[in-house]
Amino acid sequence: MPALACRALTWAAGLVMLASAAAAQTSDLVSKTAFRVCADPANAPMSVEDGSGYENALAELIAGKLELPVEYTWFPMATGFIRQTLRANRCDVVMGYAQGHELVLNTNHYMTSVYVLILPEDTGLEGVTRLSDPALKGKRIGVIAGSPPATHMARNGLIGKAKPYNLMVDRRVESPTEDMLNDLEAGEIDAAILWGPIGGPLVKQDHPGMTVVPLIAEELPPRLFFRITMGVRLGDKVWQRKLNSLIRRHQDEINAILTEAGVPLVADMGDRMLDAEK
Repeated sequence: MPALACRALTWAAGLVMLASAAAAQTSDLVSKTAFRVCADPANAPMSVEDGSGYENALAELIAGKLELPVEYTWFPMATGFIRQTLRANRCDVVMGYAQGHELVLNTNHYMTSVYVLILPEDTGLEGVTRLSDPALKGKRIGVIAGSPPATHMARNGLIGKAKPYNLMVDRRVESPTEDMLNDLEAGEIDAAILWGPIGGPLVKQDHPGMTVVPLIAEELPPRLFFRITMGVRLGDKVWQRKLNSLIRRHQDEINAILTEAGVPLVADMGDRMLDAEK
């Protein structure tokens, strides 16, 4: 065999060995004794330190399939969350993370959901399905400042009378989403717009008389639907593939937990509701 070919084979074999070593190294960071989750301790209805959130239930489901106990590192979901938790190797997964975020390696998405319009009873807004509906003109609508629906509200002339609520807060001391729904119940605002995986469950738990309308009819950007994944450390491909397999094989059980919680589930393109019975 020519010397050049020998060197090429040696170089290729070395690359394979380096890749295998890197894969083994990243997977070695993942705990073998617990399903280590980093989560916000006061992010109801998703993650709660007492274990009552639906993301807690999802963590228990995945841990059960791995035959491991769940072990939490609690940290407020604010600036520095990933750096102080996942990147610091204090955990191996963040349960709910929007697809495409550069701070983590995303698994395959386990749900797609959408922003919702929440309406109280007997307000004359029955039948409203989009933010361009003339019935919303002149109404005071609660919205999280800086969230995608605010752009749609501005386009449709609804922002002038809107009541903004803070986006980045420490949920241990402030809860804009619950404040918004309480204001809606008290008549301080006429309607509320929230991220569906937050608004849907909160209405189901504490405000059953209200109507939750998924905003799937909006056609202009920005999009109001997002695919939600589990986030793992950058480079943890072995761990990512293992979680992808669990998500694929247990999607029906995942959907059942989300549906029971009141999360509105939509098709991957955000244009129709999923049939909860399928």
